[in-house]
Amino acid sequence: MATPRPYFLFPGTAREALTLYQRVFGGQLQLNTFAEFSRNDGPPDDIAHGVLTGPVSLYAADAGADEATFSSTGLMFALLGDGTPAQLHAWFDGLAEGGTVIDPLQERPWGASDGQVIDAFGVKWLLGYEQPAEGED
Repeated sequence: MATPRPYFLFPGTAREALTLYQRVFGGQLQLNTFAEFSRNDGPPDDIAHGVLTGPVSLYAADAGADEATFSSTGLMFALLGDGTPAQLHAWFDGLAEGGTVIDPLQERPWGASDGQVIDAFGVKWLLGYEQPAEGED
């Protein structure tokens, strides 16, 4: 089944963003510069195409001279039940470094846990999980 992956165009911060995402989520990171892609619409060391593959997979690049950079309202990237509670808490804490916690990752009255954070690059994330049933890990 195909699943969409976000492709962020950052204002010269793609390397930093992708490095943060790899540190937070793990996985393999591949970075290609404008120079490697023979692009001349931005600085040669900027990222023309970056790919993170792993538990969380996404793309990012630095915007070229005539491209708009990432901004968002009314959108968040959901990681709900996509890891163990400990892993999701670690991801949340990692995304919160240099970012803004909108709503702490916490247990809700209905028994699930979730929280929202905007990372240092302006990406809003919703992370959460259901409590394991008794006897499950």
